[in-house]
Amino acid sequence: MAASETSAKEFTIARTLNASRELVWKAWTEREALEEWWGPKGCPIEVEELDVKPGEKFHYSMRMPDGSVWWGVFYYREVEKPSRLVFVNSFSNENGEIIRAPFSGAWPKEVYNVVTFTEKDGKTLVSLRGHPINATAEESSFFESMFGSLQQGFGGTFEQLEFYLASH
Repeated sequence: MAASETSAKEFTIARTLNASRELVWKAWTEREALEEWWGPKGCPIEVEELDVKPGEKFHYSMRMPDGSVWWGVFYYREVEKPSRLVFVNSFSNENGEIIRAPFSGAWPKEVYNVVTFTEKDGKTLVSLRGHPINATAEESSFFESMFGSLQQGFGGTFEQLEFYLASH
């Protein structure tokens, strides 16, 4: 196995959206759109930086229900408009430096994600696959133990995306 690979299982989720691939792509790649739908329900985000190009990043803050602020960052690896985004996401500080997750020291610091957008009959299938990279066995195991929470969290995020798409 290469140094960046782990033995963790891959998390997957998919959703068919009632919108064109072009509109869904814009929702994933434009600042104003991301601020309206990205993140857990009840946790509004503010985009600090967004440059959707390989080697660049999406850096944002999330206001949690308790008033605390969590930061996140995506580092884009591949951008194939309008069909595919590949990025590594992490928790970060306000400067975009990768840090441990605020909720657990066992959460992997880096998660490699591939999002694909496939249009058929005016609807778009969004598929997300993710797995830890550069992770310890404990981090990989913890990641796998969180699949139920991830399904719930991304389910809520995709519901927000559906609402955003319906109103635009």
